[in-house]
Amino acid sequence: MTAYDKRPWLALYDKDVPKEPAKRFAHGLEMFDHSVALDPQRPLLHYIDSTLSAAEVDEFAAALAVALSEDYGVARGDRVMIQVQNMPAFVIAMIAAWRLGAILVPLNPMFREDEMEALIVDAEPKVLIELRTLVPTIGAVATRHGVPVIGANERDFVSAWPADLFPEVGEAGICNTVDLLDLMKGRLGQRPAPVELTGEDVAFLVYTSGTTGPAKGAMNLHRGVVFNAENYRNWSHLDTDDVCLAIAPLFHVTGLIAHIAVSLAVPMPLVLGYRFHPSMMFRLIEQYRATWVMGSITAYIALMNDPDLPKHDLSSLKKLWSGGQAVAPSTVNELEDKLGAYVHNLYGLTEVTSQSHAVPAGRRAPVDPVSGALSVGVPVSGYVVRVVDENGADLSVGTVGELAMDSESVVPGYWRKPEETAHAFPGGRLLTGDVGFMDDEGWFYVVDRKKDLIVASGFKIWPREVEDVLYAHPAVREAGVVGIPDEYRGETVAAFVSLNPGSTATAEEIIGYCRSKMAAYKYPRILEIVEEIPKNPNGKILRRTLRERALSSAR
Repeated sequence: MTAYDKRPWLALYDKDVPKEPAKRFAHGLEMFDHSVALDPQRPLLHYIDSTLSAAEVDEFAAALAVALSEDYGVARGDRVMIQVQNMPAFVIAMIAAWRLGAILVPLNPMFREDEMEALIVDAEPKVLIELRTLVPTIGAVATRHGVPVIGANERDFVSAWPADLFPEVGEAGICNTVDLLDLMKGRLGQRPAPVELTGEDVAFLVYTSGTTGPAKGAMNLHRGVVFNAENYRNWSHLDTDDVCLAIAPLFHVTGLIAHIAVSLAVPMPLVLGYRFHPSMMFRLIEQYRATWVMGSITAYIALMNDPDLPKHDLSSLKKLWSGGQAVAPSTVNELEDKLGAYVHNLYGLTEVTSQSHAVPAGRRAPVDPVSGALSVGVPVSGYVVRVVDENGADLSVGTVGELAMDSESVVPGYWRKPEETAHAFPGGRLLTGDVGFMDDEGWFYVVDRKKDLIVASGFKIWPREVEDVLYAHPAVREAGVVGIPDEYRGETVAAFVSLNPGSTATAEEIIGYCRSKMAAYKYPRILEIVEEIPKNPNGKILRRTLRERALSSAR
């Protein structure tokens, strides 16, 4: 038995956190039905200036399920693809798909025609529910592959659209396609024949780059959805007095579990604001008194640095968590000063159906005295996490290696990708591709992605370590670090930074600051100041984009 089998982290759990999450529900639909039965008239969704009760969402979802079944032939195991922003249509479509035993395939509205074509070919959906503004372009791709399109109007359920924040959403009608709201209204009062779901049914097909390579569909099972919804509820001490602000996109695993699923599990209202914009988030927090937020650190940084922050009452925010990428200790301290609440660190992946580690409520993440890294927390209930070498053997406490996970919420694999599944899930255990270590108390630290390691003059450098130093510079707002080829050193460190509003600094000054804080082989030799660091929809830095830019500049 190794240190990981003994699970030293259990001693860090508080009295309200069980060793295994309570199994109140067998699948996601049972969780939704339970929330409706508790109080049909309670608010379930707040969308900009409107509210839908649990009963209303149930009625719309049932009507859509009938339409999907009778008009589009959607049945158990079929894929219902959806490409919309944070709006009621997403939640309604999810419940409708589950009512039929179908699989929801959520996609980023930023995907363009070529990207969508590849995903449509791979998932083979029965139908695509599409933002009406994307119907002329993406809808045409779907139609070309014989996939019918239903258009979802962003303004549905909204009394006064916030055109000052989202002027791109016009009044134009949907181009030659069925309107989602009209489709549902035509079947109101009808319900589909019941379908018996189990925890082994696939709830979502979430496309992710995974541990390596191009996008693959992770098959998130219903058992994983309810498993981690319960973990969020327990670990964040959430109850029916809480209100969840959807700061992450619903099409991402964070939005699916840490927003929708946990809101159903508690249950508590879910606040939607179309897409992330600091001013919209401020308005929603004040209007609906949001208490619980789970978002990327870049979203928090955007809120913290927005000039309108002091004008808003954010005192309702009490339960804040962040995940998606490494967080510098200095950033957490600054956020606490400006937002008035401690931001707990969290770590997870699509392949484990959201979170695997978290800093328990009421605790503060320790900082590793050697690397200066902030802990991502301890494994949440029901997880055994190991640090392993290249052969899968357990490494000793404090030794850096790849994180490997066993849990009920680990997905069974990637959609129609047996080779990639065998590589990432040997024996059912997930090899994350992330490198880190565990201390002797059970706290975990994620160093970086395995593939992002920089080797300069034979020395190993993790981008995360350099980024933490950059974040400590008073002028730096965000930072991204990559390695690029170097004839002399093999690789060299290239950094990109954006500056805080009103701050000034030169590249030479920031490089000099880094030189004074770290070993000579680690500090960036190349540094570029940019307006924004490129990120994916969930706020994770796109290192591939940075690497391409650095290579282009170096030529």
